[in-house]
Amino acid sequence: MASTTGDLYERELKYVLSGDKKAITQMIKTCSADESRSYNIMLEDPFLVVRAAGSFGVDLVALRWDFSFPIEVKSSAEEVMHFSRNPRLTEQAAKMKKTCCRSNLLPIYAFRLKGMRGDPWRIFTIPTDDEIKGKNETLRKVIPKMEVTDNGNYIMRWGNGMKLCDLISYMSGDMASEESEEIFEE
Repeated sequence: MASTTGDLYERELKYVLSGDKKAITQMIKTCSADESRSYNIMLEDPFLVVRAAGSFGVDLVALRWDFSFPIEVKSSAEEVMHFSRNPRLTEQAAKMKKTCCRSNLLPIYAFRLKGMRGDPWRIFTIPTDDEIKGKNETLRKVIPKMEVTDNGNYIMRWGNGMKLCDLISYMSGDMASEESEEIFEE
């Protein structure tokens, strides 16, 4: 059975976060020196990343001693992803938000822009007023939230997301907390 493009990007993210040297080497080919340094952190401080079953509602689950979160992977050649174009996406996000809030987990959306040079990944979370326990609450404060339309549909604008390399640096303590919050609030 042939892999879909979505499967390829799920695997790419899984292997990068898992600290797979081959995947990281491939990822950093078009990255800046700072982006490359951040990705290389995964070689020493990786996550255990598990591909989730389709019915679970998320693609990956990343686990490490300090942070754990479910990840839904989306990819597009377009810089803006409107969930309203597919009602299933909105239902999936609502289910993920509810489940994560009940479990005090941070729902992560990883948006891969196809054909992008440099860091092609942008990270978002679903907006919520619910506080999350532990270190994930700190992440919730710095990761950009998806936009919500007046009709309650989500929008991810790739240019407004957090670079994956910046998230990696933040979680690994390479960025001072106050400094990071200022960078990501811009």
